[in-house]
Amino acid sequence: MSLADALDPTASVQAFYATDLRKKREEHGVTQREFAKLALMAPSLLNKIEAGVRLPTKELSELADGRFGTGDYFQRLWPLVIKFAFPKWFRPFVDLEEAARIIRSFQVQVVDGLLQTEEYARAVMSGRRLERAVAAEQVAARMQRQEILNRDDRPDLWVVLDELVLRRHIASPSVMLKQFERLIAEAEAPRTVLQVLPFDSGAHAGLGGPFSALTLDEGPGLVVVDGFLQGQILADPDDVAAADRAYDLLTAHALSPRASIDRIVAAMKDLR
Repeated sequence: MSLADALDPTASVQAFYATDLRKKREEHGVTQREFAKLALMAPSLLNKIEAGVRLPTKELSELADGRFGTGDYFQRLWPLVIKFAFPKWFRPFVDLEEAARIIRSFQVQVVDGLLQTEEYARAVMSGRRLERAVAAEQVAARMQRQEILNRDDRPDLWVVLDELVLRRHIASPSVMLKQFERLIAEAEAPRTVLQVLPFDSGAHAGLGGPFSALTLDEGPGLVVVDGFLQGQILADPDDVAAADRAYDLLTAHALSPRASIDRIVAAMKDLR
């Protein structure tokens, strides 16, 4: 019995997608090799997708709907499936992030995932030396996560970036320039406040490391704190209050939104 044969479609959304994809392919008399060729992927990768071992791509979902006449069925399932690219501990945060009214983020090494360009995100992943397919899945998941900023009811986003984020060139100058352009565009959005914490700010409330805090419409807020192997999601009211206070102090020490854009522009000039 193959892994695909043993897959329980009720085990997860990913398993449900995988079994339905295989079912539709077989109903239409398309071999795995033929469909893999249409999808421009190795048959071994499609085999893993149908076995629930690898995640499908957005392009594969679009191809499946077109080839099997399923409307937008697989395309609507894909955003749910791609969440499995996130670490298990982080998935609950992603679900709650979608329901957040306000998102506050402080980052010290890299641009917040909600504001990363695809090329920049790919460079971040390259530093982890991940398997190519795994890195591609994580980049796709990160891009899909950003869709909350395109909604009519999008959350308010507050971001404080340590100036080190601007000065750490983790990618080529062209990639960094596009990333900076993205930051400026988002900083000028009505529901985003972006500030840079300058090098000369001295000791500050974020020396403990990066964190993100969510304010929800209903129920208590929560905080996610990054860690080496995995982060922590904290929901204790005292922890949430401490994060809120730390964030208030960070915004007080940071440059104004206008001056922050000027600092990003200065970083761009240094790349040219």
